Amino acid sequence: MTLLVALAGIVVVFAIVLSMVLTRFLYICQPNEVLVFSGGQRASVGRKVGYRIIKGGRALRIPLLETVDSMDLTNMPIEVGVQGAYSKGGIPVNVHGIANVKIAGEQPVLDNAIERFLGVDRTRIMSIAKDTLEGNLRGVLATLTPEELNEDKIKFAQSLLAEAEDDLRKLGLELDTLKIQDVSDDVNYLDSIGRRQSAEVQKKALIAEARAKAESAVQSAANRRETEMSKIDAQIATARADNARRLADAQTRSGALVAEAQGQVASQQARAEGELEVQKARIEQVKRQLAADVLEPARASKAAAEANAKGAAAQIVEQGRATAAAMGEIAATWREVGASARSVFLMQKVADLTRIVMSTVGSLKVDKLTVLGGIGAGGNGSGNNGAGAGLPDLTGRLIAASEQIKAATGIDIGAALRARTPPPSTPR
Repeated sequence: MTLLVALAGIVVVFAIVLSMVLTRFLYICQPNEVLVFSGGQRASVGRKVGYRIIKGGRALRIPLLETVDSMDLTNMPIEVGVQGAYSKGGIPVNVHGIANVKIAGEQPVLDNAIERFLGVDRTRIMSIAKDTLEGNLRGVLATLTPEELNEDKIKFAQSLLAEAEDDLRKLGLELDTLKIQDVSDDVNYLDSIGRRQSAEVQKKALIAEARAKAESAVQSAANRRETEMSKIDAQIATARADNARRLADAQTRSGALVAEAQGQVASQQARAEGELEVQKARIEQVKRQLAADVLEPARASKAAAEANAKGAAAQIVEQGRATAAAMGEIAATWREVGASARSVFLMQKVADLTRIVMSTVGSLKVDKLTVLGGIGAGGNGSGNNGAGAGLPDLTGRLIAASEQIKAATGIDIGAALRARTPPPSTPR
């Protein structure tokens, strides 16, 4: 029993010691790292090295003979940028990009990384990789024009990867990705290229838009034409079908229509002949009625008008003869009386003329009527043209002037003269 307890204790102690040994000397390598056991001679890619590499898995360190170091295989993001690097053509450009660099995980490149960066701080590794990439970047820029840098950044990045690959492999590094984020210059060369390209793009876009509109208009017109042609074809087909149907109907009904039309024509002809006889009888009746109502009264009126006209004409003839006889007697009397006959005749007409004139002026009141005349202007009928011939004319003029002055100014010249002239003496 005591032996069993002793054996159990020995086993437990051995297990504890083994666990401590394993914990202290057993190393487990993560997938994103490499363990380097330094101290023993090993053959690596045809040469001997003083370390062994564990990538993934686990391994025991030989106590007192080996030391263990770890190298991180994760990506190291590095900002790469150059300022004023001359491109092909002598244009200084500024380039900024992001690179993802890591320590190589496969031999023999891993051997280069172990020899150079084992035990080196990660920041120092990133600085070395950055300097290497920027140097390669300047070398690539010297082979490309600014237009190529601006137009095809993928080609630029690929050229940089190809340029930097050898240098990085010598350092034991790998370049996973490289993205060029910005390419610019201080002389605005790329801006002018961009504006020119933008103008070119806009021009192409406008041309494409115009072509698209033109093609759309052409296609729309073609579609409308096809639609209209289809409508016209349908209308033509419909019209043809209607015409065929109407022709068939007309052919079917032609016999009946002809017979019906002949019957209608015969009926109309008989009706017209009967109406013709009726109109003839009516015409004869109208002629007789016109003879009784119009012609006979007209003839009677004509005879009466002729008789009345003959009577009126006889009366006018007799009146004319009587007037001519009276005028002859007046003329004879005028010749017998001489020049004073004219005055007598005119004085007989003054009353009539005065009545006629007064009838035209209504209630006009006449205070005085002065008769001015050249009744004796021609003499007394004896043909005397002596000094007395112009006296009545002068007297008329003086009286007319006196009346006009009185009407215009209110001065009665006749009254004034009478007032200044002494009255004639009365004979004793």
